[in-house]
Amino acid sequence: MNSMLNFHPVLLALMATLFTWFMTALGASTVFLTREVSRKVLDGSLGFAAGVMIAASFWSLLAPAIEMSAGQGILNWLPASIGFLMGGLFLAVVDRIIPHLHLGCPIEEAEGIKTIWHRNRLLAIAVTLHNIPEGLAVGVAFGAVAANLTYTSLAAAIALAIGIGIQNFPEGIAVSMPLRGEGLSRRKSFWYGQLSGLVEPIAGVIGALLVTIFTPLLPYALSFAAGAMIFVVIEDIIPECQREGNIDLATLMALFGFMLMMILDVALS
Repeated sequence: MNSMLNFHPVLLALMATLFTWFMTALGASTVFLTREVSRKVLDGSLGFAAGVMIAASFWSLLAPAIEMSAGQGILNWLPASIGFLMGGLFLAVVDRIIPHLHLGCPIEEAEGIKTIWHRNRLLAIAVTLHNIPEGLAVGVAFGAVAANLTYTSLAAAIALAIGIGIQNFPEGIAVSMPLRGEGLSRRKSFWYGQLSGLVEPIAGVIGALLVTIFTPLLPYALSFAAGAMIFVVIEDIIPECQREGNIDLATLMALFGFMLMMILDVALS
């Protein structure tokens, strides 16, 4: 673990988010094994992802942001509150501008500026947009290592990357399988599935780079990523995993995902 401190935080962020992208691609690759997965499995997987993201937002992002603000002559909850709201507002604006379509929705419910783009592209854009906060969260967490080179901060960043990576596996399935069910070839379904996670290394490097250059932004950046992830959970993942009536299953899996992320953060920190 200590040997990893010799690497630049931006490089660590890149390696970590390449791992999270790989897990998305691994999930998407299951499309080569079967044509479809039961709706209960998909809804349970999405519920699990929601639980991981909620837990990561607090344990790995908001709590450290509040702690960093203590003793700086300002209210310790203020930077976290501002960043949290800005993260949610940012995605709300993006949702209104960039054309996209959520999984399971008819083409008539496409959001953003009106376009003639076909359904598959709109679906891919929606998932890609909502993967940005995950990559940003991991990048900012590793950027925090530059501000405070301690075992705890590095371990917390690694725990976050592992948690995001674990929940990216079912996310990859949740993207590629519906596309396959709509008639796309296995190759195209896999391509769109893994492509949705490719934005994470980009967002991760940008997040790590920004906070290493502008260290005072760190608590705002951590809470910004948290707000963006909670926005995704409430606006997209929870409605989608409850669309077919598997509410209890999705809720229980969300609890399990939250518990797993909490254990990872506490055990590795």
